Amino acid sequence: MLLIPAIDLKDGKCVRLRQGRMEDSTIFSDDPVAMAERWVQAGARRLHVVDLNGAFAGQPVNAQVIRRIAQTFPDLPIQVGGGIRDEQAIDAYLDAGVQFVIIGTKAVQEPHFINDLCLEYPGHIIVGLDAKDGRVAVNGWSKLSKHNVIDLAQVFERYGVEAIVYTDISRDGMMQGVNVDATVRLAQAIGIPVIASGGVSTLDDVRALCAVEQEGIMGAIIGRALYEGGIDLAAAQQLADAAENG
Repeated sequence: MLLIPAIDLKDGKCVRLRQGRMEDSTIFSDDPVAMAERWVQAGARRLHVVDLNGAFAGQPVNAQVIRRIAQTFPDLPIQVGGGIRDEQAIDAYLDAGVQFVIIGTKAVQEPHFINDLCLEYPGHIIVGLDAKDGRVAVNGWSKLSKHNVIDLAQVFERYGVEAIVYTDISRDGMMQGVNVDATVRLAQAIGIPVIASGGVSTLDDVRALCAVEQEGIMGAIIGRALYEGGIDLAAAQQLADAAENG
């Protein structure tokens, strides 16, 4: 299972939010490229980069920083989300060397947009579904939609997306542990991989996800726990690899 460090960008800096609230952010670094290097040296096999300003603005805001990260580590798969609402933004990121783009709000509001994207950019489209109590949230988690997360994921699977990033927003940034049950329910309901996100805070969370990896959980995004020292990336990835090989 892939353990994917998260780099959340706000005003060009590397931050973490609690439950998606922009006003509740902690700055961890003024140099996101150096932070990316730290995770690469610790053995990261993929990076998860989020343009937080972009998520709220509805268009990329920190694209230059993301371009620098992608160009500094050309062999590292990078998945980017936040404010990607049109093909122009996708073209710019893929041209910069980003491997996957994550579509969130626009996917929920206009599902057929994803169908078009999967035809246009096969192998590069991931959908991010952020949910609370089974309902999908949009617009930087500021609104809950009427959509059920499993129903939507099944639609996007038919369209041909690469994976679903599933975030339980009640747990994100709160260091309360990952919602394994909800993640497994989603993974069992679809045939494409699920990447778990939100609440991965200890090695026990990593172990719990490894134990259900065969249900279709290909990876886990880790944020605050890496920055505050709750999880050592190299040790956690070693544990995940051992679980897979065991």
